[in-house]
Amino acid sequence: MPNNRPNILLLYTDQQRFDTIAALGNSVIQTPALDSLVREGVAFTSAYTASPVCVSARCSLLLGQWPHRTGCTRNMPMPQERVSLMELLADAGYQTHGVGKMHFAPDSQKLWGFASRDYSEELSRGPHDAFYQHLVAEGFGHVVDPQGVRSEFYYLPQPSQLPSRLHNSHWVADRSLDFLARRDRSRPFFLWSSFIKPHPPFESPVPWNRLYKAPEMPLPHLPGGYEELLTYQNHRQNRYKWRDQGWDLNLVRTLRAQYYAAISFVDYNVGRILRHLREAGELDDTLVIFTSDHGELLGDYGSFGKRSMLDAAAGVPLLVRYPARFAAAQVVEQVASTVDVLPTCLEAAGVGVPDDRDGTDLAAMAAGDCDRDGVPIQFSHGPDGLYALVTRDWKYVYSAPDAREWLFRREGALETRSVAGLAPYDGILCSMRSRLLDWFRRDGYEEPLDGDGWRHYPRLTVPPDPDAGLLFQEGAGVADAFPPGYRPRCNP
Repeated sequence: MPNNRPNILLLYTDQQRFDTIAALGNSVIQTPALDSLVREGVAFTSAYTASPVCVSARCSLLLGQWPHRTGCTRNMPMPQERVSLMELLADAGYQTHGVGKMHFAPDSQKLWGFASRDYSEELSRGPHDAFYQHLVAEGFGHVVDPQGVRSEFYYLPQPSQLPSRLHNSHWVADRSLDFLARRDRSRPFFLWSSFIKPHPPFESPVPWNRLYKAPEMPLPHLPGGYEELLTYQNHRQNRYKWRDQGWDLNLVRTLRAQYYAAISFVDYNVGRILRHLREAGELDDTLVIFTSDHGELLGDYGSFGKRSMLDAAAGVPLLVRYPARFAAAQVVEQVASTVDVLPTCLEAAGVGVPDDRDGTDLAAMAAGDCDRDGVPIQFSHGPDGLYALVTRDWKYVYSAPDAREWLFRREGALETRSVAGLAPYDGILCSMRSRLLDWFRRDGYEEPLDGDGWRHYPRLTVPPDPDAGLLFQEGAGVADAFPPGYRPRCNP
């Protein structure tokens, strides 16, 4: 094993769009810490999640396999018998530690190769949740929803019920810094610092909730005929997230301002971790990777959430800094994936990448030594499966519940029109479809296939009743106590 193995710091956010970094062209948002990674490292500007939903995306990252190979394609149990990135690094002598949201399923407390963890999960108030216990110790145990109020308030901007020093984003940095201060300096570390934000509810503490104002926010991307770009999953998601009963653009702009504020507060706390490593003289000896599990539609196409192959939901930021393997201030436009995190970490650590893993070493891609021209993306499977293949020039999408295809030319901006169905593009459409189907077939993934084409299922639609399918997520473990004469009529 090489003696000059780097430390590895994986900085991970939840639901952060690819286009939310100032140094990469966003003229409104303020992200000085991420900007420093752009200046001092490599920005992969065509990076995509393996799956645009939390559990599946995280499973593919920690196992380094596409969703059709992990079998985890949505928020569902992960395969428990496989060896994770953390286990491979621990076997190679790394001290492994995790902080914050991991969203491992079905066991949220499984270590997966972490020697230690600081637990914090959404909707968790139990004795194993270190963040909630910290709030109790600080006298804030009465806060029912420390990450914001959900249900009908899920996509309503709201102030945090916590001061900035106790907010979860600050706590993730605090616990990361604590690990760095007490770690075993006789061996390299792997630290996964995982932030819950900017996942909704969009709430930030004072003064961060006042960093942006609605009038300066860009309006959502609503190209002509955008409704034709939406899948069943978009309509279903808009329904259960309480977002399909009308528009208020001032509200949407306010929501966007609070989303940006949540990212800037994460950025501030990322900066605290990077500054510690820089002042300790360890930053250049650390492979730093910053990315997110998936994006957020944020009102684009009249939609919210993830579970979509449109770039706003499927595209993610991906920044890498490690001077020994990555040149400074480099922008790579070749298509990358969050599945590439595992081989990148293992190659930097001098650990062999197992043959059963997918992905590409990002250092090879940045050096121009990788000939990849496409990555698959998948959400769910069977009757409501959603699939995509993204290449340098094209994006192909197929939705099983709609029995419909889309084909987009990748032109450096959010999608505006599909050219599927236009005769001049029939050859490209067929080629992209065949490439994705052949990929599945080579990997032995037969479920979505029927002969040379897609398997067909009954069409799915959102119920016409506007209240059917609404999502209720109340504070966990809370028994509301009302005075006599008052009680909720609806008890979800």
